[in-house]
Amino acid sequence: MAAQSLTPDLFNPNRGGFASPETLPTRRTAGVPQAPPDALPALPDPNADPRKSRETPATSRIGQVPTYGLPAANGASGSGYDSLNRKRQQPKLYPGQPKPKRPLGPGSPVPAAAQDRTLGPPRIAPPPSETAHKTPVPPAMAGIVPGQPLRRRLKADDDAFGAVGDYAGSFLIKGGLELSAGYDTNPARLQKPIGSPVYVVAPDLLVQSDWERHALVADLRGSFSGYTNNMPATIDGFASPSPVEIDRPDFTGHVDGRLDVDRDFKLTSQLRLRLATDNPGSPNVQAGLQKYPIYATYGGTFGFDQTFNRFQVAAGATIDRTAYTDSKLTDGSVFDNHDRDFNQYGGVGRFSYDLKPGLKPFVEIQGDTRVHDQAADRNGYFRDSNGGYAKVGSSFEFSRILTGEVSVGYSARSYTDPRLSQLAGFLTAGSLIWNASGLTTVKFATDTQIAETTIPGSSGVLVHTYAAEVDHDFRRWLTAVGKFTYGTYDYQNQGRNDKTYSLEGNLIYKLNRNIWIKGTLRHDILDSNQAGSSSQGTVVMVGVRLQN
Repeated sequence: MAAQSLTPDLFNPNRGGFASPETLPTRRTAGVPQAPPDALPALPDPNADPRKSRETPATSRIGQVPTYGLPAANGASGSGYDSLNRKRQQPKLYPGQPKPKRPLGPGSPVPAAAQDRTLGPPRIAPPPSETAHKTPVPPAMAGIVPGQPLRRRLKADDDAFGAVGDYAGSFLIKGGLELSAGYDTNPARLQKPIGSPVYVVAPDLLVQSDWERHALVADLRGSFSGYTNNMPATIDGFASPSPVEIDRPDFTGHVDGRLDVDRDFKLTSQLRLRLATDNPGSPNVQAGLQKYPIYATYGGTFGFDQTFNRFQVAAGATIDRTAYTDSKLTDGSVFDNHDRDFNQYGGVGRFSYDLKPGLKPFVEIQGDTRVHDQAADRNGYFRDSNGGYAKVGSSFEFSRILTGEVSVGYSARSYTDPRLSQLAGFLTAGSLIWNASGLTTVKFATDTQIAETTIPGSSGVLVHTYAAEVDHDFRRWLTAVGKFTYGTYDYQNQGRNDKTYSLEGNLIYKLNRNIWIKGTLRHDILDSNQAGSSSQGTVVMVGVRLQN
């Protein structure tokens, strides 16, 4: 049988003379928006010019897949039960939220604007979703909870057991307290070890602003190490009735501020405080001490940061003061340490260039002068000095797998006393973080400093420190941390060289976001070429961390 020919009356529902086109409209398929009759494709006119037909081709119906029938539970009512026996739930409105408009159902008049939007062939497939292949975000974090006003989207939390903190206005505050106890086989770092039980109280506080412009961050961390057994002391080779107290406080804190004047110019500042004692085993520790003297170093940096396209200039003025408390001796006398107090004034400048995304080389230059409260120290040496350093390096970020900064340079310091020679040496500084995997993180750090000393004839101490740390998560709630630290202490003009080694392991069990249990095992070694100055010690600690 021959196929039916395409004729104009095929598109006329009134074929056969039963009704006129004006009284019986074309049949519409339910659920599919239809175009008016004049939008249907017209048949080609056999008498028309073929050149004109090519210029205005007829609209094709290819790809227009109609949907037959009505979806389940379709209807205009917003209350009662639907055809699937499901109760229609009315959305709960937040106070002041306008009531949503009632949706249009079958038979409802369609506005002309909506008809204009429905003309044309329907899409066969919807466009790809913006959230495809992405981790779903909870509605509370996305700020789209139904019935609540829109709010600012929260930041994603990568640590399921990290401290959440509390907001005070626009400041995020996180605090913690570590309480631990254990045993130290050699707390005074003597050649012949004498052990003692030890307890440590370590609070910390982090305050961070959450502003669109400007920034203010305060990071305060401290600890107090208390020993129940005091060390025996000797005076001229005889035992002293007053034992040595070796309790040691330690505090490091800084407050950083940034004022965004405009997009390219910023004012920067920092206030800092360091509170500690001389390290046990150091030659700066006096003989016959009853208690370690405490020193405090405090000061600030005030500068600016200017950006010229890819070129950046940062500079600042620094001022710091170091002050010691008096030493209490076992014979009951007090020794004045004001000869160790000094002020340091200086400036630092840094020039960097964005060579490419994630790579930013820089050059940094620093200079300072140290002025002591007393012109001569306890041994008659004039220790006022001038010094500084110059270094080159780069900061980088490679796909967030390897981030950090490294630099090398040269540091030197000259003294006003001609008997004290210049102290100079190679400088290394940097900090690297390598995300080896989703469970393992490796950290490297190095630093160089020129420290003061009280040893007669020695200009100072050139200190190099190198540290490596590996963090591994066996589970989200179980983390192991391994640390290794190596340091060198070169005492100028004394021929004394000390080397320190520290190997530490930590196991952290996280009960929840607020309570952690921590175990620590550390072994320290002091290897000195000075006879009778080497020592070793092992520390075992178990404690708990409370945080919010």
